[in-house]
Amino acid sequence: MDNFNFYSPTEFVFGKGREDECGEYVRKYGGSRVLIHYGGGSAVRSGLLGRVEQSLAKNGIYYCELGGVQPNPRDTLVYQGIDLCRKEQVDLILAVGGGSVIDSAKAIAAGTLYDGDFWDFYSGKHIEKALPIGVVLTIAAAGSEGSGDSVITKEDGLLKRGTGSDALRSKFSILDPELTQTLPPYQTACGATDIMAHVFERYFTNTREVEITDRLCEAVLITMVKETPRVIADPNNYEARANIMWAGMVAHNGIVGVGRSQDWNSHGLEHELSALYDCAHGAGLAVIMPAWMEFVYKHDVMRFCEMAVRVFGCQMNFEDPETTALEGIHRFRSFLHSIGMPINFAELGARPEDIPVMVEKLGLGDGKTWGFVRLSAEDVAEIYRIAVDATL
Repeated sequence: MDNFNFYSPTEFVFGKGREDECGEYVRKYGGSRVLIHYGGGSAVRSGLLGRVEQSLAKNGIYYCELGGVQPNPRDTLVYQGIDLCRKEQVDLILAVGGGSVIDSAKAIAAGTLYDGDFWDFYSGKHIEKALPIGVVLTIAAAGSEGSGDSVITKEDGLLKRGTGSDALRSKFSILDPELTQTLPPYQTACGATDIMAHVFERYFTNTREVEITDRLCEAVLITMVKETPRVIADPNNYEARANIMWAGMVAHNGIVGVGRSQDWNSHGLEHELSALYDCAHGAGLAVIMPAWMEFVYKHDVMRFCEMAVRVFGCQMNFEDPETTALEGIHRFRSFLHSIGMPINFAELGARPEDIPVMVEKLGLGDGKTWGFVRLSAEDVAEIYRIAVDATL
């Protein structure tokens, strides 16, 4: 196990109706002038935004609002949010929504206190400070409610880039599983896929003797394999929703990845898909992740056998371990298909002729990525090609 620091200061407020307490938590963490940041009309139609407003008013907290966050959140709205926060002298941002809303709120929080262009932070500059952030979560997926990470798309050039800093970790996150019960099955499945990808990006490691985090990763994955079909079949299954919501946080707050090298190549390859086609992040991952697995599994066949046996219930073939590894990858892709996810370019709406464009935007040149297996530009192109024709 490698040396590590683990820092996760967020207060998690979990359970039915807890969003009605958001005003108390805003006040607890020093908020007196709040920007409520949200996405589309669902927060309004469901009455959630009204309950949040009521809670803030009850606690004597001034608020302004900025809606309109899209999936794959855009830099243009971030600039609007920064201007609004400065004009209204906002001292806390309350994100009401899923990962896109939270990521956008984080970008605004960092940009408001910065003299330059906030995009500097998504081009390599470290974030030293940001406005405090609170969250009312409506989608179990990105894990942004518990992480210090944020991903934004720059409309000029369709560049999708991420940043990370402990300054972006929310002060509090309210998690009410009931708020996820109205999600369409496709969006629920996209969220579940994203959660599993966050775990797999940590599970596939070159670090040895990490039994505790191996088992934590496997526990989250097994939970997702069990609970996702349950909520697809019955969207109002509160207990299954609750397990998935907490799994989403655990998958990405860092606890399952400490002390081990990680691999974020599948996320990097997917970002080019969702930047170019504006597809759901989870749907893109469903296409890319199994293709990446098929390309790299020979690097550590036994690691893939462990996934196959421990997560997907395959029988270990000791005489031919590759058979077991490939069966595990097949079962993962079959699981994704069973919950309504695309498994190839055609089902996602992506075009094979755009592969060179996506490879170029990654900016590898003659270099390689970092991770479980270091990938060249040609390696990346081959993974995309595997994803073009993937079948069951």
